[in-house]
Amino acid sequence: MTSRPSPTAAPSGDAARPSDIRPPAGRKVLLAAPRGYCAGVDRAVIAVEKALEQYGAPVYVRHEIVHNKYVVQTLEKKGAIFVERTEEVPPGNIVMFSAHGVAPVVHEEAKRGRLATIDATCPLVTKVHKEAVRYAKEDYDILLIGHEGHEEVIGTSGEAPDHIQLVDGPEDVDKVEVRDPSKIVWLSQTTLSVDETMETVDALKTKFPGLVSPPSDDICYATQNRQLAVKQMGAEADLVIVVGSRNSSNSKRLVEVAKLAGAREAYLVDFAAEIDEAWLEGVTTVGVTSGASVPEVLVEQVLEWLAERGYGDVELVKAAEESITFSLPKELRRDLRAEAKAATEDAEDTEA
Repeated sequence: MTSRPSPTAAPSGDAARPSDIRPPAGRKVLLAAPRGYCAGVDRAVIAVEKALEQYGAPVYVRHEIVHNKYVVQTLEKKGAIFVERTEEVPPGNIVMFSAHGVAPVVHEEAKRGRLATIDATCPLVTKVHKEAVRYAKEDYDILLIGHEGHEEVIGTSGEAPDHIQLVDGPEDVDKVEVRDPSKIVWLSQTTLSVDETMETVDALKTKFPGLVSPPSDDICYATQNRQLAVKQMGAEADLVIVVGSRNSSNSKRLVEVAKLAGAREAYLVDFAAEIDEAWLEGVTTVGVTSGASVPEVLVEQVLEWLAERGYGDVELVKAAEESITFSLPKELRRDLRAEAKAATEDAEDTEA
């Protein structure tokens, strides 16, 4: 069975100790469901753990396997080494590609670097990659709705760089130019706000009435479900605490969704120790949720922190059932250490 991070690993400090702030009577916590790990994140994290078990350390990972500080730190302690560029991995080693996906050029870099690879790209991101390739072959202009610089956007854009242009929101629509308004399609980053994405799509359709939509919604089921739960509790919650890292797109979107849904305040924290007790002043109802790359142990610590301050009544806000699972990367069934060694020896023989 795959081990899960221990609660004791999260930091503690003065912020974790209760103060004299007395919350009003009738206080409670609304706990969002679903929350935390999605199937793609669970698959990616387990893939790193399995690779370390099977092949031993080190296993290199290109970029953070998922956007969560605690998960990355926990895997580093087990022997994972996170790098920003493929060239940083010494020849003859194993490199894993993160859940966000990579462009084809990265696979080529790994081959040139004589590396064995494990592709932990979320299958829902892979779906978007395949859509980009298909529409590019049909010579469509592809309008990719997403945030510039995000790993997922970089990977998708790399599948068809001559056909894709990024649209970072409704404000970007006026700048969009296409070759043929009758042959354009929109795709999107999987972790965006559903409402913001559709606002951008509506603006694009106003400018380009012939805009084609993808066969199925690109925003992943987990992103939509977590946003739906936050919408349901946002109108009732005075304060919403979203557990997640600041480089997590889907976690940041949850903060935005909470505020739009009516929450007076919403904050993003990695750990319970980061919560400011001043946020509780005058607060009766606290909403709690977590991004799709957040282990449940971190949510439990937030609930404990709140219970110590009088918010011990927890009410579940359930928006959807989730039963989706993904199989582990097929590369884990091979002897990758032997493959990496053979690739290095073959290259050395060729150079000789």
